[in-house]
Amino acid sequence: MGSTSPLLWFGLTTGGILLVVIWVLLSLAFLLLADRKIWAGVQMRKGPNVVGPFGLLQSFADFLKFVLKEIVIPAGADKVVFLLAPLLSLVLAFVGWAAVPFAPGWVVSNINVGILYLLAMSSLGVYGIIMGGWASNSKYPFLGALRSAAQMVSYEVSIGLIIITVILLAGSMNLSTIVEKQSGWIWNWNVFGGAGLKNVILLPVMVVAMGMFFISALAETNRPPFDLPEAESELVAGYQVEYSSTPYLLFMVAEYSNIVLMCAMISVLFFGGWNLGLPIDLVAMWGWWGKLALALVFFAKICFWFFMIAMAKAIVPRYRYDQLMRLGWKVFLPTSLVLVAAVAAWRVFGPAA
Repeated sequence: MGSTSPLLWFGLTTGGILLVVIWVLLSLAFLLLADRKIWAGVQMRKGPNVVGPFGLLQSFADFLKFVLKEIVIPAGADKVVFLLAPLLSLVLAFVGWAAVPFAPGWVVSNINVGILYLLAMSSLGVYGIIMGGWASNSKYPFLGALRSAAQMVSYEVSIGLIIITVILLAGSMNLSTIVEKQSGWIWNWNVFGGAGLKNVILLPVMVVAMGMFFISALAETNRPPFDLPEAESELVAGYQVEYSSTPYLLFMVAEYSNIVLMCAMISVLFFGGWNLGLPIDLVAMWGWWGKLALALVFFAKICFWFFMIAMAKAIVPRYRYDQLMRLGWKVFLPTSLVLVAAVAAWRVFGPAA
């Protein structure tokens, strides 16, 4: 990197950032449509099918509608904070993608503490929601914001502890290294204990850890059945009830970006990231096209986990708030501590030590 001119480095980095942002925005457009189609299918409806072939342009039509609508700001609202909140949420939702590796070498910032960076960015995301609820100067958005803050903080604890199990298996907090450690056969993936069949005794531990991570991701991103901050039957629409037009759109884009980021995290941490699960080196065989193929494998895993999140929305009834908190603090927290202790004990005293 020392021989690269600063201007060239800046241009390449900026180009990489723009590519990731465009990819995320386009993915969100079609995944949002998929979310609506899956929900419609479960309820034996057709879903969006008018705008464009098979309704494929519905998300773009919705985007245009939001952009053209008038921005209404409540008279008693703190206007600066009111408009800053969705912008902050959007920025924090997108900067997390900087550390996500899409294929070998395809990552905006290959930092050694990628997991810590992602945890920090997801933790800061709650500030946008609190600011939006408070600046609206209305009790319903404020209640929704308080609920969201408590919920996100509660489940971040268990997510952090579950991630420690993966760090113990991989011996690194660099996301690219974690994916590379899972290369080869499918049983090298962390969900099966990692490091081949010699860690197969950790299979039940890591399967439970993966399931808890998935459920915690639903709670962390305010998705059903944990969409308590936006419970329409209780709080009208939660923290964004006073928002309309573009600011509301920014909140929704931030929320879906976080959902897709969690799908990417599950794929990277437990299911081998871009790895096929076979001992085939596509990069050596096809070069750049091999990297593109591996990126498509990674995207397919993201789509699978988004499908699972969409199905959870369609078929699981909403929790009460006390049930949500009990699950987070009385079930997930102690269980995740036991999982960390089990993996650590195996790493220290097991044959692979």
